[in-house]
Amino acid sequence: RRSHKPFIAINCAAIPDGLFESELFGYMPGAFTGANVKGKTGLLKDADGGTIFLDEIGDLSPKMQVKILDVLENQRFIPVGSNKPEHVNIRIIAATNQKLIQAIKEKKFRSDLYWRLNTAKIILPPLRQRKDDILLLVTHFLNDFNKRYNTKKICSKAILSYFISYDWPGNVRQ
Repeated sequence: RRSHKPFIAINCAAIPDGLFESELFGYMPGAFTGANVKGKTGLLKDADGGTIFLDEIGDLSPKMQVKILDVLENQRFIPVGSNKPEHVNIRIIAATNQKLIQAIKEKKFRSDLYWRLNTAKIILPPLRQRKDDILLLVTHFLNDFNKRYNTKKICSKAILSYFISYDWPGNVRQ
């Protein structure tokens, strides 16, 4: 149902807390010094009907975790500088490389947020543990680059053998 609706990805670790809140929830005119005089619609409202992907959610501050939990539980948020809740119909997908169970024990991540997010858990092992995927990835990227740069490069068996024997410490990004 949401496949043709907005998909917005946000890297939670890359945006400072104060800015994160105004980017995610938007703000009212005059909400803070330097704010746009017309205010700003937040990314949650922009994604209404669609999906928000919160990458690196394990790096969110406790304050922002509470606000995300409220969005999950009530499908609402309050823009910065407002006292009127806005309602949204969004799906939230979250990812992290943090060990969240450990973070919960250390009181760095809220257990209630964890359990609200953890409705469908997908664990993707590193590439070094799924060597069969290497040929698929090489084929995909080679076809993509050949199309993009109008070339006809191929991958030799020697290179494929090297790729398969390599440990890939940087995972797929490498």
